[in-house]
Amino acid sequence: MATSKLQAFLNHPAGPKTSQLLRFFLHFWAPTFKWGISIANIADFSKPPEKISYPQQIAVMATGLIWSRYSTVITPKNWNLFSVNVAMAGTGIYQLSRKLRQDYFPEEAVAKE
Repeated sequence: MATSKLQAFLNHPAGPKTSQLLRFFLHFWAPTFKWGISIANIADFSKPPEKISYPQQIAVMATGLIWSRYSTVITPKNWNLFSVNVAMAGTGIYQLSRKLRQDYFPEEAVAKE
């Protein structure tokens, strides 16, 4: 009995295999959850540059750049996905610039203080 109910659920026209459900998840929830990464990166702006990770920020920046492009190519265009990825790329670039200035141009940091 449980198997037949599960089978009926899986094969239902509005069930989890439908493109409408997938589209709803991909076009709304996935970008909405990604805002958490951008918000966390913005919260890290107050973190000292010594604690910023190059690999992490390169990944955030690259992900933002790649998926920003993708969100404008797909049909229908997903502007929520575009905006969150532009924010991710921007925060990643900013964090990398802070880390690079601290590691390679320390005299500028001393002059500012």
